Amino acid sequence: MSLIRGSRTPDAATPSETPSDALGELDRRNLRRLMPLLLAAYIMSFLDRTNIGLAKERLEVDLGISAAAYGLGAGLFFLTYAASEVPSNLIMHRVGARWWITRIMLTWGIISACMAFVQGEKSFYAMRLLLGAAEAGLLPGILLYFTYWFRSETRGRAIGLLLLGASIASVVGNPLGGLLMEMDGIGGWHGWQWMFVIEGVPCVFLAFVVFRFLPDGPAKAPWLTAEEARLVQDAVTREQNEGAKAAGNESGFLLTVLRDKQMLLAIFANWTHQVALYSVVYFLPGIIGGWGHLSPFTIGLLTGLPWLTAAVGAIFVPPRATTPRRSRNFVVVGLLMMFTGLVVAAVAGPVIALLGFCFTGLAFFVVQPLLFNFPATRLAGKTLAGGLALLNTIGITGGFVGPYIMGYAEDATGNHLSGLWVSVVLLALGALAATRLRFSPKS
Repeated sequence: MSLIRGSRTPDAATPSETPSDALGELDRRNLRRLMPLLLAAYIMSFLDRTNIGLAKERLEVDLGISAAAYGLGAGLFFLTYAASEVPSNLIMHRVGARWWITRIMLTWGIISACMAFVQGEKSFYAMRLLLGAAEAGLLPGILLYFTYWFRSETRGRAIGLLLLGASIASVVGNPLGGLLMEMDGIGGWHGWQWMFVIEGVPCVFLAFVVFRFLPDGPAKAPWLTAEEARLVQDAVTREQNEGAKAAGNESGFLLTVLRDKQMLLAIFANWTHQVALYSVVYFLPGIIGGWGHLSPFTIGLLTGLPWLTAAVGAIFVPPRATTPRRSRNFVVVGLLMMFTGLVVAAVAGPVIALLGFCFTGLAFFVVQPLLFNFPATRLAGKTLAGGLALLNTIGITGGFVGPYIMGYAEDATGNHLSGLWVSVVLLALGALAATRLRFSPKS
């Protein structure tokens, strides 16, 4: 791992470098040092929150959990997650990233492994609520952490790389989860029990790595000199203060966010995106399983395909959002791509439907990093910490709405795909809202 402790003896900026050149080099260095550890943490968190998708059919058989109950349990995670996000970010802003992210990872790793011991619907609901509260704050906390290190241009790239972790978690985790599901009967345990334990315990060990190597900010980074740390801090503070001043958001109160029409548009667009995303995350394995007699491993492989296209979108599109107009257009087009892909998936046969899901996946992490980068162009300080958390908090409630509607519709109609139409309508509304976004107070 490149994030290691050591003496402050990095290559300093040469006298011939301009401040812009020096900042560019520092951005690249900080990305190399921070991203491996933060990406690993996000991969593990996304894997542990979504691996129940592979267990859906077996939970119904082994514990009698219906599709509607499964959808409710999958979604309950996001209620406690949403309720805990803003307080979590405000606490992290006070106590520091190193301690707080370590706490998050320890609690979620333990609770995720304990999912192996659910006995029925009530314990399933309880464990999902606890897992949501435990994991809340990781993603908004990392997004806030990026604002300590990176200006807007580099931060957008960092967010895109971070969200790529969801694709990695799904591409690797779905086949892995399928294999673990085939451990059914070993030691008297069901395959889904093995999956929860084996995928949950590593988070506990990773928490200690985070505590050892993650600095609270540039001033604590062993790879930066004191002068370099000041250069980074001054640059990000200056940009945030200028953005907040231009947008008229200098008060430092969370109510500022709720009075900002642009922030409300971004929050709504993000919410529609999350409804669609988690409808696919939690029900795609079941949809694919309904196409024929497929092994858990095969279902896992096919479920991973849309996440391969999601990785392509995350890598190639957000870095090209170099102007406010491009950023807005990419958000609008991304939401419309998801709309189109889900329409195809809802009406076509298995092969074309899978292509539709892959087309939808292409935009999963085009939209999100651009929207997550939006608050830092308008907010600063404590308001930025709360604004980032609020954007993700309200958005993540879509993770409750999507799975709940999918499960209810499946039970009501007997069709795995019927609930997708709600996501289709919401994505159209989200795209319409996104056409009014201004990604710079002056644009």
